[in-house]
Amino acid sequence: MTEPRTITLATTDHGDVTISEPSWCRGHEDHLPEERADLAHNTDDVILKWRGQPLVFACLDQAPYADTASRDVHVSVSLVGQALDAREVYELAAALDTYADQLRTLADQLLVVRAEGDL
Repeated sequence: MTEPRTITLATTDHGDVTISEPSWCRGHEDHLPEERADLAHNTDDVILKWRGQPLVFACLDQAPYADTASRDVHVSVSLVGQALDAREVYELAAALDTYADQLRTLADQLLVVRAEGDL
């Protein structure tokens, strides 16, 4: 059996914290010290670009020490707001149809991660 991966990250309120790192996590190369509750594992973002601009970001996400949010693995989705006319709304809807397939892939990945217990 493979030993679980761990990583030690600096925090402002608990010093260095060693946590298990799931195989799906993209790593923590860009980590800056923050509160322990803010530590999170993420996959790379799946990005919907519309008219060449990033509009929606989604990824697998887990914050093992979260205070107010769930500590379970979930899909995090953020939508960047813009003012649109009717034609642009139709164009956006078409882009969202394509993006829906990518979101389904993330949902499938989430089910596999949870079934394997790779939290």
